[in-house]
Amino acid sequence: MEYIYAALLLHRAGKPIDEENVTKVLDAAGIQTDPSRVKALVAALSEVDIDEAIKSAPTVLAAAPAAMPTETAPVAEEKKEEEKKEEEEKKEEEALEGLGALFG
Repeated sequence: MEYIYAALLLHRAGKPIDEENVTKVLDAAGIQTDPSRVKALVAALSEVDIDEAIKSAPTVLAAAPAAMPTETAPVAEEKKEEEKKEEEEKKEEEALEGLGALFG
């Protein structure tokens, strides 16, 4: 993913997306580069209109992070309910053990 981000950064800055520039960006970020991956990225992006690709990208992805916190709340509630059930089961077991002592 870092390689794509480097290419997008170069595109945004108006710099040519070539092997040298992509490598410089990744090195500046402290990322160890793989020359074959850089070469493959540059070759793949040579035929892509990046502006058009950005415009045609689905906008649903931007809304997805906003939905995540509401989904995590029910999970937390379920965990609390499970813990309560486990506590109740333990109490019932303890009560049954106490009754067992009455009968021998």
